[in-house]
Amino acid sequence: MTSSPTKWIIKNGTFAVSNSVQPVIRGYMVIEDDLITYIGEQAPPVEQDIPVIDGTHLFFLPGLVNTHGHAAMSLLRGYGDDLALQVWLQEKMWPMEAKFTSEDVYWGTSLSVMEMLKGGTTTFLDMYDHMGQVANVVEASGMRAVLMRGVIGLCSEEVQNEKIKEAIAFAKDWNGQADGRITTMISPHAPYTCPPAFFERFVQAAHDLDLPMHTHMSETLTEVQQNVNDYGLRPVEHLEKLGMFTRPSLVAHGVHLNDKEIDILAKNNVGVSHNPGSNLKLASGIARVTDLLKAGVTVSLGTDGAASNNNLDMFEEMRLAALIHKGISGDPTAIPAAEALRMGTVYGANSLFLDRVGSLAPGMKADFIAVNTDQAHFLPHTDFISHVVYSASAKDVEHVWVDGKQVVKHGACLTLDEERIRREAQLAFEGLLSR
Repeated sequence: MTSSPTKWIIKNGTFAVSNSVQPVIRGYMVIEDDLITYIGEQAPPVEQDIPVIDGTHLFFLPGLVNTHGHAAMSLLRGYGDDLALQVWLQEKMWPMEAKFTSEDVYWGTSLSVMEMLKGGTTTFLDMYDHMGQVANVVEASGMRAVLMRGVIGLCSEEVQNEKIKEAIAFAKDWNGQADGRITTMISPHAPYTCPPAFFERFVQAAHDLDLPMHTHMSETLTEVQQNVNDYGLRPVEHLEKLGMFTRPSLVAHGVHLNDKEIDILAKNNVGVSHNPGSNLKLASGIARVTDLLKAGVTVSLGTDGAASNNNLDMFEEMRLAALIHKGISGDPTAIPAAEALRMGTVYGANSLFLDRVGSLAPGMKADFIAVNTDQAHFLPHTDFISHVVYSASAKDVEHVWVDGKQVVKHGACLTLDEERIRREAQLAFEGLLSR
């Protein structure tokens, strides 16, 4: 981890702030240890000898928050494209994932963390196996993460017992680690992969550990119909019956919901991680995001894994969220740029139950990024929020800080060996093919 001054200031910067009247200001931001202590147009009174960064030609934003993914699946990027979800899972993903070793997960996660950090994502959620390796990568990288052992229950009772024991141990051991940058959740994979009695054991574990829950839900019409056939209920009512929503909860996808289900999610304060890129690529459908937002549901953004996206570019997710909901609704005001940015930042933090992440304001964690605006697609300087959502990409990120420490400088990771990660990830994939 690189060391950073305990107190320093950015001057001449342009900042995205949580103010509907004046969402962008030009001025100063002071960082002390891991917190933002001042942001404003006027120069604050500070010691003359504190380090100063010149923010000219930089637009400072909260770090982006990716609320659903499987980092190690970057090793399967491009392996099995253009297939329906169930075919993709059962014939391509699951057979390959069964071969994953702990080391494969380490290098696949490293590849994803490198991509995310360089692209301005400072916090991500990860649901997978061999989660100790994922946590090790997060700890070394300086990133913030919400981690959980995702468990598929289509196995013997003995294996089920082993899996839930492992999930509980990981959640207990790693919650609050890495100087508080790692928090944990309890995560049965999905209602269609976890029998009801098994799912209820996760609900009880979440109560016992006082942790939130996360699961895949209503990603495809096939999955919803299967739930009705098997249990007589659509997934939202099914999960409510199993008690999941008695815990703080976040569901991934939520593509196929009816009005009653949206009301249930709103009533129980259940967040939805909208994954537009993955849902479009797998032809799963388009979630009713505008209806969810109108109902008061917190909707955030996720990339899903790189095997179904195929990148981890949260700028792309913000743009897709803004564009597709305009297109299907016929309303160009459906998801404005500012709302898309909130979905990628503060709504994401709220979905992950991180109350000091997701915006630039005094008292918030110093998780932020700087985008290079001295480029053709950022000119003229009319509306920086619009430019970020409709024009920018991950490649525009110049600098990244997490907890006040710089982890990316001029586009290069300071905490990770990029060359080795690229080499080892390619070797890991070749190893999977040969097994």
